[in-house]
Formats: sequence, structure tokens, C-alpha cells
Amino acid sequence: MLIGRSVTAAALLALTTAACGTQPGGERTAPSQSPPPSAGAQPSSGSSAEARSACAQPAEAPTVPPSATASASPPAGPDGRPEQHGDGAPHYAENHAYRMQAPLTPEKRAWGAASAKLVRAELEKVREAGGAGAYGAFPEERVAAALARLGCGEEHGVHISDGFYSLHTGTVCVSGRVTRDELTTEVHGAYAEPQPGTGPCVENRGGH
Repeated sequence: MLIGRSVTAAALLALTTAACGTQPGGERTAPSQSPPPSAGAQPSSGSSAEARSACAQPAEAPTVPPSATASASPPAGPDGRPEQHGDGAPHYAENHAYRMQAPLTPEKRAWGAASAKLVRAELEKVREAGGAGAYGAFPEERVAAALARLGCGEEHGVHISDGFYSLHTGTVCVSGRVTRDELTTEVHGAYAEPQPGTGPCVENRGGH
């Protein structure tokens, strides 16, 4: 009987010793580390409203030229040129705030320029293939297919109408015209209140 008790006590002691040797408090755990951001990481859009998947992205990060500060882009007309505000009527800014574009940092502009170059190359293929219709515009499905080759679809606010196209790369807007006689690209910020039923990169032609 004494032998049985001794064996049992010895077994309990061994289990206790083993358990103490594996207590979390006695271990030294190395702190977890997050992987460093990629050098070619795309800049954040800076707004939850603009947060969307990326498209028309260059293979390498573009060079960002030194610049002062970002500024909001003035509203652009159908031809891509900034609109004139006449003699500066009172309350013009307040009445047209809905047409303001999001400001772009030098980094965003650099990424936008690289994306615009890719868009232009794909749309140039459409022009080279010919087949323009009325007023020199190409079928919308052909333009959409060209943009789709860059990964740009409905989720990127792609809008095509009568030779005009626009899309959001996830960082900036790229828009312009593609017809038999012209091919333009413009890089700009998303509109505060874009034209309903289009996308974030189409200027609202309404009024307040």
C-alpha cells in the first residue's frame, strides 16, 4: 500500500514539473512584425468615397516630381480645358461647389499620368482598327473592351458616351475623348457630385 502511494506521488510530481516548464509566463515570444510596404505601392485615394479596386496600373511605380502642395482642380469643360468663371460673380464658389474635383497630390498625379499613358495606348488601337460611326465616334462596346483589357470595368466608374470616356483608376480619374479625329486624356480628381447615373469622373451639368 505504501509503495502504491509513493508511485502515485511520484507521478503527480512529474506531471506538475512538466506543466510548470511550459507555462506561458516562462516563455519569451518574439514580437510579431508586419511586412514593410512595397516601394511601388499605389497611393491611397484618401477618401472612403473614392475607395475602389485599382485598374490601369503601371508595372513600375512612377517617378514623383518635387512639387509644393496639392490643389483642387477647377471644373473642366467637355473639351478638357478648365472653364472660365467670367468676372467672378458673387457666391460663384458656393453655387458651384458640387462641381469641384478632389485635390491631387504630386504622387497621385504621377500615378495618374502613368495610367493615362496606358489608357491612351489601348484607345489608340481602337482608332487604328477603324470603324468609326456617326460623328467619328466608335461603338461603345469597343471602347469598353479596350478599357477592360486594363482591368477597368463597371466597378471603376467607367462611362462611355458619344466619343467621351471616363474611369477611376482607384486613385485618380482619367477621362477624355476618343474619336476618328482625336484622342485626349486628362488626369483629375473625382467630382464632389458627379453627373447622376454616370460615374465619379463625369462633371455634373446640373445646377444648384
